[in-house]
Amino acid sequence: MKAAVMLGPGQLELQEVEDPHAGPGELILKTGANTLCGTDGRILRGEKTAGIDPGVILGHELSGYVTEVGEGVSGFAEGDLVAVNPTVPCLQCYYCKAGVEHLCDHARLFGYAINGGLADYVRIRAEAMTRGGVYKALPGVSPVEAALSEPLGCVLNGAGNYKPTPGDTVVIVGAGPIGMLHTQVNRLYGASQVIVSDLSEERLAIAKKLGATHTVNPTEVDVVEFVRDHTGGRGADVAVLCIGANALFQQGLELVRKRGRVNAFAGFPKTGTSTIDPNLIHYRELTVTGGSNNRRETQELALRLIAEGKIDVKSLHTDTYVLDDVVAAIEYAASGKGIKVAVVPE
Repeated sequence: MKAAVMLGPGQLELQEVEDPHAGPGELILKTGANTLCGTDGRILRGEKTAGIDPGVILGHELSGYVTEVGEGVSGFAEGDLVAVNPTVPCLQCYYCKAGVEHLCDHARLFGYAINGGLADYVRIRAEAMTRGGVYKALPGVSPVEAALSEPLGCVLNGAGNYKPTPGDTVVIVGAGPIGMLHTQVNRLYGASQVIVSDLSEERLAIAKKLGATHTVNPTEVDVVEFVRDHTGGRGADVAVLCIGANALFQQGLELVRKRGRVNAFAGFPKTGTSTIDPNLIHYRELTVTGGSNNRRETQELALRLIAEGKIDVKSLHTDTYVLDDVVAAIEYAASGKGIKVAVVPE
């Protein structure tokens, strides 16, 4: 089969590799779709190397059709469309036992240490099966939608940290695919205003269609003043940072009211730090949280919300590449020209 193999930092090569076969407790999937995220671009450019095993097949937002069912596997049959949680937790460490297995100290991830979805076929190992990270898609869900349950699950996990409530005013900084998912999740949870900030007028227009009540281009409008004008001078209840720029962290603190919540959802550069005024946190009693991964229960919820039509991920899918053009696909996704790019076998 064909597979996108990571040979080393910045070295991705499409290779012919041996077809996988199901051992006891395993599944083999014919890849339906593997959608791309910013991490894939960082890996391709050699900017992210931690946890990436040389020789691994990339791809962690994946779905596929069952083609082979290993001995002892129940609940799955040939032809089933499934989505896969990329994190395989140990279930033994402190964090797993505390119910936050997505923070597992010993987690192994598809596309990092386990062969992922940028291939014709994917082997779902017994450890992933027994630890509850494989889900049958509900009727009517497409392969791309099933793959996009992974980033939606991450967003739902992040929202569980900043705790949106009905009537909130929420500011989403960044109208990429993640920002658009946060926009929809907050409207679903009852936000009265969702203000989205981004430099791209095209993306802001899509955010408006997906539920943003207001959109702001920070090159034209002072975002902090705009938010205060729309909240009686108080500031937003919640600010979600979906762009990993250090300078934006301070802005996030300035955007919210007293006792507001700021969520650092985006990954920030390891080099450099953010300069903030800690007195904003101290005197205004702000709550600052993160959101770094996807839990098993949030991806299961994501699939259900997609199937019920409550979250629209289909509108985020702008481009499709075949596996033969995987490097071009990752470069295109990293360019910001599309929103969500899918790679399919053929």
